[in-house]
Amino acid sequence: MIMAEDAADRVSHLAKLREFQEEDFVGIFRAMAGLPVTIRLLDPPLHEFLPDLIELSERVAVAKATGRPDPEADAHLAVVRQLHEVNPMLGTRGCRLGIEWPDVYRMQVAAIVTAACRVKNETGAAPIVEIMIPLVGFEEELRIMRAEVIEVAEIAQIEQRTEVEYAVGTMIELPRAALMAAQIARHADFFSFGTNDLTQTTLGFSRDDAENKFLTHYLQNNVITFNPFETIDVDGVGRLVSMAVTEARADKPGIKMGVCGEHGGDPASVMFFHRAGLDYVSCSPFRVQTARIAAARAALGA
Repeated sequence: MIMAEDAADRVSHLAKLREFQEEDFVGIFRAMAGLPVTIRLLDPPLHEFLPDLIELSERVAVAKATGRPDPEADAHLAVVRQLHEVNPMLGTRGCRLGIEWPDVYRMQVAAIVTAACRVKNETGAAPIVEIMIPLVGFEEELRIMRAEVIEVAEIAQIEQRTEVEYAVGTMIELPRAALMAAQIARHADFFSFGTNDLTQTTLGFSRDDAENKFLTHYLQNNVITFNPFETIDVDGVGRLVSMAVTEARADKPGIKMGVCGEHGGDPASVMFFHRAGLDYVSCSPFRVQTARIAAARAALGA
């Protein structure tokens, strides 16, 4: 799909992807009957799916030098050069992908809502569907994407001849999104703070590079006293979270807000999120038990 030559070519690949997506979501909704399912729409760092630029360049150079044409390498190299990004983790990701290539998100939303309708028709129980738009930084981004989601969802329900309730929200994972939470909340039914990326974008630390390189030196020399990817940076990242919660609820009092990331399983971080007024924490499976105990202690005021 990513290597498609044009929009028409991409549509045929998206149709195949929709089949896989729809069956995946049917299975998820059956397993999660009666419970909320939050689905973060596709956010593929494109470089992870592209052929290697250097290898392709070498293939094309060898083909020219030997006089043996390699049309596949020529075609792929043109596409890869077009999509290549110097810093792909800050490139065409999240909602930027959805705005530039709207058919990608339209496919996934159609798969989600169709699957929810199918499960409701089969079991009589409607799934609780929360559709999350990733990497929003501007109010207009979410307004555009919310309108797309609603349009596609309505069409899918008409096609399935049934209705399901769904919510549209976003993940707050950029400092600007936290600072503009009141405006962004106008177009959101819920927020989820993606504290892994919010920590990276606030501190300017790449988690993989920091933990494998300079972060150990920082900790040993007391530049900082904790790993900010394990325990929330209360003074920096935490301040953004608290500000966003306060301003979003001032504009939309009933908005549901939680946190998604490894911090959701850290007891000290869970205590902070409780004080900040978040409704829930989410974390990786092996940290769920710790998170539940921490949440209980926070609720008891320990």
